[in-house]
Amino acid sequence: MAAEGLPPAVAVEELAKSEPAGGTGSTGIPGRERGDRIRTAIAYAVMFLVAALFAIPFLWSVSTSFRTLADTVAGFSLLPRHWTTSGYHEAFHTFNFGQYTLNSAIIAGAITLSNLFLASLGGYAFARLKFPGREVLFMLVLGTLMIPDQLRLVPIYLMLVNWIPGWVGHLGWHNASFVNRNGVILIQLVSATSLFLMRQYFLTIPRDLEEAAKLDAAGYFKTYRKVMLPLAGPALAAVGILTFQGTWNALFWPAVLLQDKSQYTIPIGIANFVGAYQTLWPPLMAASVLAILPILLIFVLFQRYFVAGVAAAGVKG
Repeated sequence: MAAEGLPPAVAVEELAKSEPAGGTGSTGIPGRERGDRIRTAIAYAVMFLVAALFAIPFLWSVSTSFRTLADTVAGFSLLPRHWTTSGYHEAFHTFNFGQYTLNSAIIAGAITLSNLFLASLGGYAFARLKFPGREVLFMLVLGTLMIPDQLRLVPIYLMLVNWIPGWVGHLGWHNASFVNRNGVILIQLVSATSLFLMRQYFLTIPRDLEEAAKLDAAGYFKTYRKVMLPLAGPALAAVGILTFQGTWNALFWPAVLLQDKSQYTIPIGIANFVGAYQTLWPPLMAASVLAILPILLIFVLFQRYFVAGVAAAGVKG
């Protein structure tokens, strides 16, 4: 309000010079209260400590891979006293780490591809097709998640040794053996987790697109291949990353079924670095760091699709 008896220009100048109502003597948007700044600082400090808690063991592993064995047992230090790549050389040449990596890539790649195809096909059927017992069958599929692999060991092993070789023998594949890499791939062709993620994602896709495909005389499989599958990129990325990571790091089924050393995967091969009286820490850490790199690369490349797929799969039930 203009001061009484003063021209409008003078009143405006006096208002500009006057202090704000809060009496702080500052202009513009006031800063955050001290309590907010303290809470923010505490939150960042806690997040930094949690990040360090996870990062320090990994950094120690990388550091140990460049040490000598004597340097490793001399005491804890985050950086090596004497840098060397002998751990990596020993991992590849003494323990045949390259063969372990190839075996893991073959098994993980085959299982990932089969999960992408079968889980997307089954997820589309559970999400879009109507058939008797659909919900009951889907609940039974999810129920398998509550049964640990250790509990299924005996029946699955008997199937791989007795039943399945007999079935494929009638098809002309005689003397077939599944207590090897074939068995590891066969029992993990599709998982309930992959099927669940794909089914949940297909439920989020509008039905109008499917109806438009039907008007163009597209059948179920053509609709799945031409319409639904191209839209399910984020879910496919999530399934691919989770399946590849789980298979790459799996130990239980490869340890049970892989009886030939030439077919050992990375988790089994790493166990060879641990002896009865001594642990070869530099080669062990070198192999562990190399085993992490493919998973890290895949996650970095497909992180955006992975997060979008997992988030969308949990929206609709």
